[in-house]
Amino acid sequence: MNGTAHNTVAVYGAYGHTGRFVVAELAARGYVPVLAGRDATKLTALADATGHGARPAPVDDAAALDRALAGTAAVINCAGPFASTTGPVIEAALRAGIPYLDVAAELEANLDTFAHYADRAREEKAVVVPAMAFFGGLGDLLVTAAMGDWAHADEAHIAYGLSDWHPTAGTRLSGAVSRERRGEYRLRYSGGTWQRRTDTPPTTEWPFPAPMGPRPVVTEFTMADVVTVTDHLLIRDVHTHMAVGAAQDIASSETPTPTATDELGRSDQTFLVDVVVRSGGVERRAVAEGRDIYAVTAPLVVEALDRVLTGRIRTTGVASAGRIFDAPDFLAALAPHIRLSPDA
Repeated sequence: MNGTAHNTVAVYGAYGHTGRFVVAELAARGYVPVLAGRDATKLTALADATGHGARPAPVDDAAALDRALAGTAAVINCAGPFASTTGPVIEAALRAGIPYLDVAAELEANLDTFAHYADRAREEKAVVVPAMAFFGGLGDLLVTAAMGDWAHADEAHIAYGLSDWHPTAGTRLSGAVSRERRGEYRLRYSGGTWQRRTDTPPTTEWPFPAPMGPRPVVTEFTMADVVTVTDHLLIRDVHTHMAVGAAQDIASSETPTPTATDELGRSDQTFLVDVVVRSGGVERRAVAEGRDIYAVTAPLVVEALDRVLTGRIRTTGVASAGRIFDAPDFLAALAPHIRLSPDA
């Protein structure tokens, strides 16, 4: 299938674990992926397997990035560590005058995107959507939907009930970069501000709904959702919590990478995301369930892309999912991939 400017989308890091899911989802929805990234050999192999065109582009070569994005409608950045790729790929997207989306889960990379590009993207009426993935996008959409007509809230909690977490090589590398940047500190958002802590995150029991039920979690396991939620919602305390078993998986160097167990390449990992928002003693909840946090990122970011390219957005500039999209409508569109509670 030959692409035209309006349906051709560059995928930077297309040969990575998540990138391959994104490429497949784009093709399934009628888009023509352009395979881009740093490793020409891996790009060529993926191009041979899929029939899509490949455009190698080192992240430090602006001219090569410009060639990779030439004639495309948008770019999706799937290449971690995002601390190294977000800046150069955003710059290339701004030069090309096309929307930029990424699937970054790195706290520091997402904070950098808001800090460094908010003013410029707003002035140029550009669209930059960071963290449009399982971590970052989904939690933000759920919190935004749960907030409903509330202008502010006292606290929001996003609890991840992952059956397990077999990290990709990219996840491990991104995590190592984040830890190196953060040093001895961990981050949490409390009292309306970011705080740096040196104590060990506490554990508690989280009352996940059936069929999962109560389960121990590492609380203050701060993920990208805290960045995206606080970008646009007035909530004093925002915390993310991770099932202890999954936290132990990601911490262990012995945990294997994901193993495909179906024809789509998904693992048998399952997830339940439980969101609770409280204000003045009133509580609202939203729950989402699904399979494979890496695979489900593809429909999340491609749905976002489709809404950007068809003008179904609420703002321009650097914006998180809950700010730029109609959260309840977006979540409803994910029904084939994510099961929602009736209240979501």
